[in-house]
Amino acid sequence: MITVPNAHDSDVNVINWNRSEPFIVSGGDDGVIKIWDLRKLDSHAALFKHHSGPITSVEWHPTDSSVFGASGEDNQVSLWDLGVESSEPLVIDDTEVPPQLLFIHQGQEEIKELHWHPHIPGVVATTSLDNFNIFKTISV
Repeated sequence: MITVPNAHDSDVNVINWNRSEPFIVSGGDDGVIKIWDLRKLDSHAALFKHHSGPITSVEWHPTDSSVFGASGEDNQVSLWDLGVESSEPLVIDDTEVPPQLLFIHQGQEEIKELHWHPHIPGVVATTSLDNFNIFKTISV
């Protein structure tokens, strides 16, 4: 058994295996998304703090191993691409935006889960308090 102590500053809520690469993505009550390289678990490979509430779901894209999605209690779904190598955040309206952040979907309350369509690129389904959304992004 392998244990990663102090993986997040609070509860670890969700985790998902990458189907092609030796990575997992985790999300916690701290609103942080972390990427872990299974070959070196002593520290995270990447950290993203965009969500302002606990992370409720994470999932790697089924065919693009650098892309994943996350949802949070801040009523946002965020789509990310680790293939974007720039480390300098963009500044939009005085807000720093990580360059790896591809897309934000809003309009649902209490988002619970997100899942990629296994065969149609860029299609995501999300569940929430009283509905579900199916949407397609242009960028993935």
